[in-house]
Amino acid sequence: MDSLVSDLQTLIRQPSVSAKNEGIEECAKLVSKLLKKSGISSEILRLKKNVAPVVFGEIKSKQNPGKTLMFYNHYDVQPAEPFDLWDDPPFSGIRKGNKIFGRGATDDKGELITRIKAVEACLKTTGDVPCNVKFVIEGEEETGSAHIEDYLKKYQKKFSCDGVIWEFGYVDAKNRPIIGLGMKGLLFVELSVKESIRDAHSSLAVLIKNPAWRLIDAIKTLRDTDGKILIKDWYKEVTPFSKIDLELIKKEPFDENVFKKEFGVKSFVGNKKGMAAKKALVGDATCNIAGFLSGYTGDGAKTILPGDALVKIDFRLIPKMNPKKQILRLKKHLKSKGFEDVKIKVFHGEAAARTNSTDPFVAQVKNAADKSFGTSILNVSNAGTGPMYPFVDILKTPCISIGSTYMFSRIHSPNEFARIDLLKKTTKCMCLIMQNFGKN
Repeated sequence: MDSLVSDLQTLIRQPSVSAKNEGIEECAKLVSKLLKKSGISSEILRLKKNVAPVVFGEIKSKQNPGKTLMFYNHYDVQPAEPFDLWDDPPFSGIRKGNKIFGRGATDDKGELITRIKAVEACLKTTGDVPCNVKFVIEGEEETGSAHIEDYLKKYQKKFSCDGVIWEFGYVDAKNRPIIGLGMKGLLFVELSVKESIRDAHSSLAVLIKNPAWRLIDAIKTLRDTDGKILIKDWYKEVTPFSKIDLELIKKEPFDENVFKKEFGVKSFVGNKKGMAAKKALVGDATCNIAGFLSGYTGDGAKTILPGDALVKIDFRLIPKMNPKKQILRLKKHLKSKGFEDVKIKVFHGEAAARTNSTDPFVAQVKNAADKSFGTSILNVSNAGTGPMYPFVDILKTPCISIGSTYMFSRIHSPNEFARIDLLKKTTKCMCLIMQNFGKN
């Protein structure tokens, strides 16, 4: 287990920011090298020029060549800015007690290391793995996995498997792993309005329309104060939770006070409490303003009337919501409300995915988690988004999220860290998952 920490530090120290194409090639080669060092054959797969490569790893089981488990992970990370909010350089991989700090420490380099080390442990202990194991490790997850579907289609036969362990999994405040059976989808758009050819003196606001006000009026029609999306037919195809799903949601622990304290909030959207808050995290669609830009935003005062305005919005989608249909509904909505002048730019669309809680794979994973951590929690769906749908759709295989990500580990934020104790427990858990998967 000593090499777990040092190998993770090595990975963190190699920047791999997909948003800036920083260190992507170098990190892909490093990951491939780490796989080979652990006894896993590896190759770097390419799609086309200027597309981040996928690192593929594979090891075949001598005792059970008929079943294949895939580990899906990613080697790219979020930008580290703002740098001044980090206590140490973001790519230092510094260890402080039970924590390793750095961009990617948890998301997703820490998680990747636990999978690699689990396979390595099996090989060192028995000289074999309980089932065939494949690694698909991409370099574009943090920018929306724009090409993972193309990779899955091109290498469908090479990637064929019977189950997928997803790239992460949360561990709650009481050190219980949350086993996620699905992920929400995502539709990310930019709305913009251009009114004049340049910024003007704000005294002219009596004559020149302000594009910021225009955009505010438009986005106010998208949802109500309780978070319900007001676009016609937005929820048309959605099916309600099953009785089994509701029972699982009811059992899920969610400490509202701890959550509120961590984020410094006093109440939730729509004043949700109890079961309503739990159901929202698992299965509510959202319409979120991710950023709004217009006019002067520097220090002090500058009395201008901006010439244009834009807003970035992410919609979280739930099962049966088709991103392409939702885009058309958004466009129709704005037109019907008289906002034909609002331009729409679509950045990314991803459907939601969910594995049935009665699938045998779920019981195998939960058994392993209970043994490694003492207890675990089944979660019908994660509140976040990842490219799970194309795996389910193209490979026709169940996907389950489980891992070492402490829920307050500051992923995507300054001072991101991984807890070493959770990395070790997760490595053991991955070993047990392979064993359970190979037996059934």
